Amino acid sequence: MKKYAFLLAIAISCYGISCKTKSEGGLSATAQKNLDAMHGVTKCFETGDFSKLGDYIATDAVDHGGDNGDIKGLDTLKTEFAKWVATMSDQKTDIIKELADDEYVMSWEHNTGTYKTDGMGHKAGDKMDMKALEVARFKDGKAVEHWTFMEPADMMKMMSNMQKPSMAMPADSTMKK
Repeated sequence: MKKYAFLLAIAISCYGISCKTKSEGGLSATAQKNLDAMHGVTKCFETGDFSKLGDYIATDAVDHGGDNGDIKGLDTLKTEFAKWVATMSDQKTDIIKELADDEYVMSWEHNTGTYKTDGMGHKAGDKMDMKALEVARFKDGKAVEHWTFMEPADMMKMMSNMQKPSMAMPADSTMKK
């Protein structure tokens, strides 16, 4: 009888242990720091103040979302970000969903604002209303890489009004076989 009682106690203990969650939930301290840095960058865009950008982005960071390819280095990023903000007023970002871990933060965002200048397929006064997925890779609490993935309809709207490259050949050119 003692043998069965002992086996029953072990079975109940195993059941109790298996029902207990392995994690109490929430983010690790590193993931929270990464998420806070992502929020800091977003706030810089909303305010137009990039003075604290170095607190959130590494000096050798690369943004893979540049209009003409990769944007490399914190100082270059500040310049490009300031150009973007200069084209927009009342910019606001609402977070739809976020995911963060010790290396990446992914933020699905709804961005709104008003274009102050013509560009990117829009005229001054047009409203910006787009959704995008922002992905950043972090190291030591600072973003070292960034990607932007836009909804296709928003991207096509920007591209539809942009100047299309000419396929015509100059009159003085000759084709070689």
